Amino acid sequence: MRPRPPVRGRGIFSGTGLIITGLAATLLAMIFPIWSYADRSGTGFDVLNAETVSTGYGPLSALDRDFITKVRLAGLWELPAGQQARLKGTTPAVRTAGGHLIEGHTFLDERVRDVASRLSLELPNEPTEQQQEWLATLDSAQGVEYDRQFANILRLAHGKVFSVVAQVRASTRNSLVRELADDANSTVLDHITVLEATGYVDFDALAQDMVAGSTPPLTPAPAPPGPTLDPAPAVPVTPSPSPTYTLPPAATSRPPESSGKS
Repeated sequence: MRPRPPVRGRGIFSGTGLIITGLAATLLAMIFPIWSYADRSGTGFDVLNAETVSTGYGPLSALDRDFITKVRLAGLWELPAGQQARLKGTTPAVRTAGGHLIEGHTFLDERVRDVASRLSLELPNEPTEQQQEWLATLDSAQGVEYDRQFANILRLAHGKVFSVVAQVRASTRNSLVRELADDANSTVLDHITVLEATGYVDFDALAQDMVAGSTPPLTPAPAPPGPTLDPAPAVPVTPSPSPTYTLPPAATSRPPESSGKS
């Protein structure tokens, strides 16, 4: 008996069916994570909720608390830096910038202490080690070198906090934090403007430092609210005349062409 020839149609349909089944399985695998994402632990929203506490002014996230701490820390070192610039600055523009730092951070420090009190948050009472090093660098500099260091160190610090202010203002669900972010945004932008007006800001070095992220975060994420004592006001002080540490110059490229202007 002669063997029957193979039925080609069955092979074709069988192969096509396997292909269709494979494509359907792939599509389902791609869609499933989208459907289930909101219910999976470890997502961004899940982490946000885990680090957020309820207050009478709206949810208070870890980013909100970190922002409040950074506003306080800024005043603790920029107030004395501003006072020092009023005395050591060799040009009217540098001395004017120092005056803006004093006025702006005196206002912001009052605001942040009020906000922290209403949210039962603890605030630091001394600058970070990095901020103390910046103050020591300014204390040891003299003449035009002081003007250059002052403009570049302060401009770099303000540029970094400016992005934090924008992020908090865009995302916070707490009304007190939102109002503080508005005040901080106006103050920081004013300070950036007057620092650049000194003519000493090295924008090439500034861009490199911002991209490289050479400055570490100022603080770890602060703890949730709890019973606290009212922190003492931040006041201008004279940096130590004998610093025990040094900081490399903030501007590493050639001096700005306008450095000779008065």
